[in-house]
Amino acid sequence: MLWKISIHSARKASYKYESAYPIFMTLKAVEMVAELMALSARTAPKGRGQDSIVIKVVSGKELQELSRELRRLGEARGIKFFLRDAGNLEKSDACLLLGSKAADSVGLDCGGCGYATCKEMLEAQKQFRENVSEKPFHGPNCVIKMADLGIALGSAAKTASLHNVDNRVMFTAGVAALSLNWLEGCQVAYGLPLKASGKSIYFDRPI
Repeated sequence: MLWKISIHSARKASYKYESAYPIFMTLKAVEMVAELMALSARTAPKGRGQDSIVIKVVSGKELQELSRELRRLGEARGIKFFLRDAGNLEKSDACLLLGSKAADSVGLDCGGCGYATCKEMLEAQKQFRENVSEKPFHGPNCVIKMADLGIALGSAAKTASLHNVDNRVMFTAGVAALSLNWLEGCQVAYGLPLKASGKSIYFDRPI
């Protein structure tokens, strides 16, 4: 008897999910996955165990603001794929933003950034910021920190895939987030917009 009652309750719950609140439930599910992706990015391996990743999850009004900023940048600079990606963001359910703190380096003086020491790299970074401020990204940056950012992005995308949420790594979403000053201390950032629908909106797109 208890087994029959539990099956009946499960059927009622399933029916309610499918018919009464499908949009609300889908959005909440995607937002939950975005938080799990943020967790994956936070716990992803980091060079020397030093964490410089800055994370922000946006949805609703903030996501629309991000889309508008990307569209504004695309129109101002005449870059068509910015406008295309702005349309994707507008239709997304949420977006995970990841950046790396620019002033951080692992202190190895490894030369991977093109400078002999981390100190020289940070000084060049300061000069670049002052003299070429209009660029979407600023550098040079610690090559190990950039690798950390890539690993965090991959880890987050893996989590989205495990939960069957369509996503795409977007340089443009990161540019818009930096333009809005949403990722404090970052000069390089990317976004992973998320969408739950019958077909991915992030592929078969115009160039």
